[in-house]
Amino acid sequence: MRRRKISNAIIVINAGSSSIKFSLFADETRALELFLKGQIEGLHTDNAHFIARHPAGDVVGERRWTGMEASTFDHDAATRFLMDFINTHLEGHVVEAVGHRIVHGGGDFTTPAALDAAVLDRLETLVPLAPLHQRHNLAPARSILASTPGLFQVGCFDTAFHATQPPLAQAFALPAEITDRGVRRYGFHGLSYEYIASHLDELGLADAKVIVAHLGNGASLCAMDGGRSVASTMGFTAVEGLPMGTRCGTLDPGVLLYLMDELHMGSQDIQKLLYQRSGLLGVSGISSDMRTLETSDDPRAKLAVDLFTYRIGREIGSLAAALGGLDALVFTAGIGEHSAGVRASVCRHAAWLGLEIDTAANDHPEPGAHRVSAPASRVAAWIVPTDEEQMIARHTRRLLTGEH
Repeated sequence: MRRRKISNAIIVINAGSSSIKFSLFADETRALELFLKGQIEGLHTDNAHFIARHPAGDVVGERRWTGMEASTFDHDAATRFLMDFINTHLEGHVVEAVGHRIVHGGGDFTTPAALDAAVLDRLETLVPLAPLHQRHNLAPARSILASTPGLFQVGCFDTAFHATQPPLAQAFALPAEITDRGVRRYGFHGLSYEYIASHLDELGLADAKVIVAHLGNGASLCAMDGGRSVASTMGFTAVEGLPMGTRCGTLDPGVLLYLMDELHMGSQDIQKLLYQRSGLLGVSGISSDMRTLETSDDPRAKLAVDLFTYRIGREIGSLAAALGGLDALVFTAGIGEHSAGVRASVCRHAAWLGLEIDTAANDHPEPGAHRVSAPASRVAAWIVPTDEEQMIARHTRRLLTGEH
């Protein structure tokens, strides 16, 4: 059966340091329907790979670049390739806008914003606040602005959702000459948290005190009161808070002084240590992938998993204090949605709050949003799948149409 043709489509782009992911949404009777997605991985390497699929999984496009051709295949070239591919696979749709995930909006961009050259220049000044992400996030938008200047583009910021946090939750105990230069707690994973917040009403949690655990290769927690962020584990950068796949999480600043003074490590070496060699990978010495660690008999793998869940348990206590109580804990993202073992361990650490897990529901969750706490549990526990791309598409459509 052929897909019914409709007119409008929105592209969502999520660019990383060596990859660009895209999703294509059809705007049908005000419902955004995903009908194509894909990615290019391995940018700036000797082996770049593109693949695109329909949601059912069937491949509709694939290509590889190797050797010199791949090593010079940068974000601009990759974006132009993707736009050409999308324009030949629209199935009768017309692209009206592009939405971009941008990690940092700083203190000025606390809501999604239309992107033009001036706005992109302002966002470029935030590169020092997110040196591993920001410039790559902006590159596709600049490429599209140059090639298709009339195409409406929107930036959606991972920091924006946390702008509702009270001033004390955003503050560091540093002198004003430092904090006045933008050094404060921003929080990240905001698009994921905003998507979950938009579904709390369906769970009967619209006015509740909720902690959402976004647990994936990047991991953080967010405390929400009435669907608004009041505190989070990530702060000035996306390395603070929980241990992650390759990131260390919160670290005594004295360790950094020790690394510089005693081990003579420079800033680039320390950056690589904190972001790429630590976390689950660093502790286990095996892998950053939770699935690999959970099936390993190596005691270092068990230590990495135990440390991960222990730190989550500690931070849940901290955020429950910031909330003044806790009604529900929501698990989301790759590990949160798919690891029954991590969920069970985290709930055991939170048992003192009155959280009791339903083992059968946790071990065999139903698709979609699903409660995994016992009926008598004073604190509810849920799995709610996240969809950052859907959130970006919603914001893009709203700015495109002038909705409020």
